[in-house]
Amino acid sequence: MRFVYGPVPSRRLGQSLGIDPVPFKTCNWNCVYCQLGRSTPMTNERRDYFPPDEIVEEVKASIASHQSGGIDWITFVGSGEPTLHASLGYMMRQIKSFTNLPVAVITNGSLLYLPEVRKELKIADAVLPSLDAGTETLYRKINRPWPELTFERLVAGLTAFRHEYRGKLWLEVMLIKGLNDTEAALKDLAKVINEIGPDEVHLNLPIRPPGESWVKPTNSEGLTRAKSLLGDVAKVVLPPDGEFDLTTYDNLVDAVIGVIKRHPMSEEEIHQTLGKCTPGQVKDTLKSLSESGKAKVILRHGKRFWSFTGAKYA
Repeated sequence: MRFVYGPVPSRRLGQSLGIDPVPFKTCNWNCVYCQLGRSTPMTNERRDYFPPDEIVEEVKASIASHQSGGIDWITFVGSGEPTLHASLGYMMRQIKSFTNLPVAVITNGSLLYLPEVRKELKIADAVLPSLDAGTETLYRKINRPWPELTFERLVAGLTAFRHEYRGKLWLEVMLIKGLNDTEAALKDLAKVINEIGPDEVHLNLPIRPPGESWVKPTNSEGLTRAKSLLGDVAKVVLPPDGEFDLTTYDNLVDAVIGVIKRHPMSEEEIHQTLGKCTPGQVKDTLKSLSESGKAKVILRHGKRFWSFTGAKYA
């Protein structure tokens, strides 16, 4: 599988079948907390990076290979910004023509100021855009966007989409210690969130390897402050339980690479996912993974994570 991976466990979306419609790190943001490292170089070009029908056929094949109940959501999310694929709307329509599974899009929301992007995303059952700051200054410090993607455009796009969209709109906030977890920053953020009016606000923590080594998750005090200032709409998203499904690949090494290219895994998660293997098979898989040239170990917060070798971390 080139474009489809998982299903992977998600607190919000159950067992989520991931679709990665753009090449690795094709993004118009360069977030300090990105688990896939730095976006170098960035791009803001919308085009068909991969043939949309090939992506749709992979989704169809993956759904057919899983038993009923093995997939809860189909999610466009991966190693870059999915709305940069110009045929995103077409792919969602095609997928909905052969399955009743709900479709979600996890996006940075930066292109929602464009009417054509809003029209495409209205097809989705849930849209999860990012909103990590309440001011232009903090937005540029945290998300480091493409120059023309201003904070004003981000908020205007989110607000317009809320007025037009009838599905689930769940804003995602990544809480970073000392940046957007202060009282002043959270009050600015709360004001913008109230203007947008999302169904829910999901509070996330950068627990996987961030692009910049100085990024740390907020502490319990910061989480309490965020929940208090952002109101009842805010919910803390805890790390998911469950196993990563590796059955969409012919061998374990390619399967693990297929996941970590979009979703770095802790060594503990890899051991859990390979739980049905013997200790010798797990050891051999990790050895082959290291020798493949497509994976590397990143140390963050005292834990070993396996990430794609192309990921660029500070």
